[in-house]
Amino acid sequence: MTPSGIHQEGSEQPIVLRFFVEHEFAGVRLDRFVQLRIPRLSRTRAQAIIKACAFREDGSRRRPSDKVRAGETVLLVRSRFEEPDAPREFGIIYEDQELLIVDKPAGLPVHPSATYHRNTLTWLLKEQFPENPPRIVHRLDKETSGVLVCARSLASERALKQCFERRTMQKEYLAIVHGTVKPDEGRIELPMIAAPEQFHMLMRVCDKGTGLMALTDFKVQARGSRYSMLRLFPQTGRQHQLRVHLAALGHPIVGDKLYGRDGMAPFWEFVRHGMSVELAKSLGHWRHALHACTLRMPRLGTQAMMTWEAPFPEDLNRVWEEQWCQP
Repeated sequence: MTPSGIHQEGSEQPIVLRFFVEHEFAGVRLDRFVQLRIPRLSRTRAQAIIKACAFREDGSRRRPSDKVRAGETVLLVRSRFEEPDAPREFGIIYEDQELLIVDKPAGLPVHPSATYHRNTLTWLLKEQFPENPPRIVHRLDKETSGVLVCARSLASERALKQCFERRTMQKEYLAIVHGTVKPDEGRIELPMIAAPEQFHMLMRVCDKGTGLMALTDFKVQARGSRYSMLRLFPQTGRQHQLRVHLAALGHPIVGDKLYGRDGMAPFWEFVRHGMSVELAKSLGHWRHALHACTLRMPRLGTQAMMTWEAPFPEDLNRVWEEQWCQP
């Protein structure tokens, strides 16, 4: 239902995103609240979105500087748009009254954005669980496949977020990277910062003391003719951490458009023309070869550890096997 007082031209109903303000967010500026609810959104972009399409339930406009109140609902209203295709099926690894553990396919965005709305895991969860949609408590990049945990209640959402904050949630990834990684295992300890000369999503390593601490442990699973397969153990959760760290190590992830061997040129080629056969061939794969394979966490309310695994996807199996066939 469109909020009262909001006039929309045309016959199609608009897209309405509703964000309920929980008690802990009371008094937060609206632009900051929108940033918190839509991951990876810059402050400038959040303010532009609010000016264009933020409303109250009575249809009155909102300003970025407004303070949100506990119990109210923030509405973002925009005209319908044509979305790119994306997978619309996901696997369920485990489900109970408190948890939903999902095996997210590569290519499915987690959250709505300027480009995606219905073709997101957030929307699909609402379709499959209309009475009480599970709450996504962490993120995976659109191209990253694998284990993702959701909460089935507000209490479990808070408990799961505390697990991440206290680092009792342990995640493991598998990555196919360029070249032969020489040490069998190691640690990458390089602080990270947003790249100021680029758009807000890009990260880079920086000097100690000038950025956020970022720590990744790794073990070599296998070495091939062109690539190595690594098991990664992130000890911090910075945006694009694994991709940035491996690029800094000199072994970027196969298929990475942002942090690969050719800098950002593949990304801009993709933005302008989409994924072509030639671009996929030059990258090594159509998506970055990163898979969230394992998640360990304490059972809520106890100290017993639970382990969830998502099988290595077939498209990455092919990347690994086909390296011996390449000239």
